[in-house]
Amino acid sequence: MSEAPIADEATPKLALRTQLVRFVVTGGLSAVVDFGLLVVLMNLAGLEHTPAKALSFVAGTTTAYLINRRWTFQADPSKRRFAAVVLLYGLTFVLQVGLFAVLYPWVLAVSGSQTAAQVVGFVIAQGVATTVNFIVQRGLIFR
Repeated sequence: MSEAPIADEATPKLALRTQLVRFVVTGGLSAVVDFGLLVVLMNLAGLEHTPAKALSFVAGTTTAYLINRRWTFQADPSKRRFAAVVLLYGLTFVLQVGLFAVLYPWVLAVSGSQTAAQVVGFVIAQGVATTVNFIVQRGLIFR
């Protein structure tokens, strides 16, 4: 990997709308990976909600990074950029897994439905983390 600066001046930046659409499409695919693995780990592997969410988060965010770096933000590989994304994903890991860990048992107690608790907890935690991710990636990491 090259040591390119975080902002790559040689590559023209796509319009905000194009980046946002691509980010949402990538996020949708990554969410399928994340939620699908979450359900498999909880329902078939018998993991508790927090470790299952932690593992599914890693799979989903790895998918998102690889696609977003190349397609959404059209950035060349860079150790510095990768390190910045790792730090961001560390923050969103705490944010997303933390929100899910709080919301899942609460929704389960209110609704009595594991499926409802998984969906509601996932959607809220994912929505917050996705918003933070887009703002930081577009504004700082891939500007």
